[in-house]
Amino acid sequence: MKILEVIEGNGWCGTKEQTYLATRELSKYYDVNLGLAFSHSEMIERLENKVGLRFYEKGKGSKRRLQIGNYIRLYKIIKKGNYDVVIPNSSFSFNYIVFIYPFLAKKPKIIAMRRSSHIPSFISKNLKYRLADRIVVVSRKVFEALKSHNFFPERLVVIESGVELSRFKPCDEGKYEIRREFGIKDNEKVFINIANWPKAQDVLLKAFKDIDCKDCKLILVGHKTDSDEVKSLINDLGMKDRVLALGFRDDVEKLLSAANYFVLSSNLEGIGGALLQAMASGKVVLSTLAGGISEYLRDAENGFSVPCKDVEGMAKKMKKMLSLSGEEYKNLSLKARETAQKYSIENTIQKWRELIEELGIRD
Repeated sequence: MKILEVIEGNGWCGTKEQTYLATRELSKYYDVNLGLAFSHSEMIERLENKVGLRFYEKGKGSKRRLQIGNYIRLYKIIKKGNYDVVIPNSSFSFNYIVFIYPFLAKKPKIIAMRRSSHIPSFISKNLKYRLADRIVVVSRKVFEALKSHNFFPERLVVIESGVELSRFKPCDEGKYEIRREFGIKDNEKVFINIANWPKAQDVLLKAFKDIDCKDCKLILVGHKTDSDEVKSLINDLGMKDRVLALGFRDDVEKLLSAANYFVLSSNLEGIGGALLQAMASGKVVLSTLAGGISEYLRDAENGFSVPCKDVEGMAKKMKKMLSLSGEEYKNLSLKARETAQKYSIENTIQKWRELIEELGIRD
């Protein structure tokens, strides 16, 4: 059984994280390769000498999708590899497949991904997703949204994103090191947001300003959270000394250990992977109910929730988090961990294996 996972672009996000985990875990059962950009240093560092890396993409920005060489290289990879299954992990990586698929003598099975409830255009649906044998969606809410638009309902399969529980768990390792690194006092309460900019962090920043907590800090982690645009917004809100904008970090588990609370203000999500990581780490969490988050986050039961774009509501819930007793915090933390354990990467991979077998492909 030969499988080619395909991803495009560089950097790190929920899609890249899930592609990495799926590639790594499926390689325990199948012969799995990963098609990726020559310059994708984060993926290379994690998977080099663990799975076969097949480089096809050069260039930066949207112009890379106009470079014919990228299509030719990917075509040669698929032709030479004689793959049984090709899995484009994003809409853009699927675009590459669409253009080269007609020229392949052997047609591999195509398993496409939809990570949000955004409805593709008529052209995208009929010229691209029609090629897919199955379309994996990461939450029931995405499934229902696509099904309601008659988006190949017979091909839709729900496989939730998985959490690496061996990495994200309650742990104090690195907690004090991180706090010392950023000058955070032992008595200060720390909120953390892990999301690439922009994911409605402006709503979070305004809410954090409104709680007016002098002994609180907010940490922003993710690509471009350390940009001039973010720093300017923080300065305009008068919170330069209360908000740490760190940019991309690969030690988010340590950063979570240093925080008391996790907050997600996103308007668009598939399943909310960073939120599940925080819950697995035993943090008391607050999130908007974007995408499939409402499927597992229960307000005041295993965390707190607010509608999207609700600054006032978010500030109110953040104050509630600060007022929790030790016992209340402990109970919420325990419920959060129990919830996250249902989304283990092991459960995710088992569903992927069942899908592959259902398609009539066996190792």
